[in-house]
Amino acid sequence: MAKEFHRADRVADAMRRELARLIQHEVRDPRVGMVNVNDVEVSRDLATAKVFVTLVGEDDRSKIDICMTALNKAAGFLRTQLAKEIQMRSIPRLHFRYDETSVRGQHLSALIDKAVQSDQHKSEEDTDHDSESDNKPGEQND
Repeated sequence: MAKEFHRADRVADAMRRELARLIQHEVRDPRVGMVNVNDVEVSRDLATAKVFVTLVGEDDRSKIDICMTALNKAAGFLRTQLAKEIQMRSIPRLHFRYDETSVRGQHLSALIDKAVQSDQHKSEEDTDHDSESDNKPGEQND
């Protein structure tokens, strides 16, 4: 059975692709660096859209806030540009949000790697300790 695609989903996908291009090529604000558009959620009535973005190589929270402010100020310009590219009666109002899921994912991945490395190191120590106690002088192993 095929999955149903609602109009809001199709609009969100088209907006995500076009916004990624527009932010890269049309936004001239120096506060906006390398931006990835991760997702767009359009309301059912197509009146508003939440645009989830991440900043490439940026961890400083103050710089992220400055970039998000700049993007939200450029929302009207971007909406106008979207209207030229996407054939719709009205384009949803844009609200930019910083998407922390990739940052959280990287942090969790680092924690998992650290735990696995710690377990491997501990098991190696246990193996070395067991092999030393098994081979005491004067004892025979069967």
